[in-house]
Amino acid sequence: MAAKDKPNSLHLIRIYDAPVKMVWDAWADPEQAAQWWGPRGFTIKTHAKDLRAGGFWKYTMFGPDGTTWENKTVYHEVEKHSRLVYDHGGGEDRPPLFQVTVTFEEVKGGKTKMEMTMTMPSPEALEQTKKIIKSANGNSTWDRLAEYLGDRNGEKDLFVINRSFEAPIAKVFEMWSKAEHLAKWLPPTGFSMNVVRGELRPGSEIFYNMTDGKTTMWGKVKYLEISPVHLMRYTQEFSDEHGNMSRHPHAPLWPETMLTNVRFESEGENLTRVTVRWEPYGKATEAERAMFREARGGMTAGWTGSFDKLEAVLAK
Repeated sequence: MAAKDKPNSLHLIRIYDAPVKMVWDAWADPEQAAQWWGPRGFTIKTHAKDLRAGGFWKYTMFGPDGTTWENKTVYHEVEKHSRLVYDHGGGEDRPPLFQVTVTFEEVKGGKTKMEMTMTMPSPEALEQTKKIIKSANGNSTWDRLAEYLGDRNGEKDLFVINRSFEAPIAKVFEMWSKAEHLAKWLPPTGFSMNVVRGELRPGSEIFYNMTDGKTTMWGKVKYLEISPVHLMRYTQEFSDEHGNMSRHPHAPLWPETMLTNVRFESEGENLTRVTVRWEPYGKATEAERAMFREARGGMTAGWTGSFDKLEAVLAK
């Protein structure tokens, strides 16, 4: 049985638009790691780092509520640009929570495939760790890494979020590609969605509204590319009830036009990973781009709420 198939392990794969050396350096250099390590809203301070077999990394993690955690990572294997094996979640006064094996592999297009396996002491510990990761939004760590790498590559205004769903890729894609399905899960928590007109196909657009009974927001989505069952690209704008371009009713500095890229990747017969890349599109001002960057925490909460609803719809 492979390590990733064991009942006490958690496995994930991410593809980054950056060469292996850049991804490795983002892990190895404490100053770079400080830009992305930890769930969204968390920060870290490194006290010492010795990246070699038998070495360690001592750092303090600061939560958004002011809570601090002292951490000591112990490295067991270090193969530069290729592989790390280390203990995670331990400290001077406590044992590690689990062991991590992470590999870095160059793939087509100069990208990097990062594959990670987290091995817990028992299946029970795995279930507890899953709850902790979900509660702290721990997987946003790897989204922050994608944003950091995008920033280094010149994509300074990028938001990334991933979620794996227990459903075949064709079924997950269908939830995005039909208006009647979108309306069930895409709106923010507490809102309902109504597609007024249009259809989901390349070159076409839909005109819709969302309401919570107090506020009604109108918008248009124009589909640039739809490649079943792997990719969707579309732009999104707020509008008035007549379809004329407008602004977010509560955020006048929100960029007028957003570009969304959604990738669907099969992680097994009944598991699909969705990766959303969101960014301002067109001639956004610096003030608008600054607001976008500052709103990443809210975007994470919004997309997480929608993904939770999509998860429930798929379960039915």
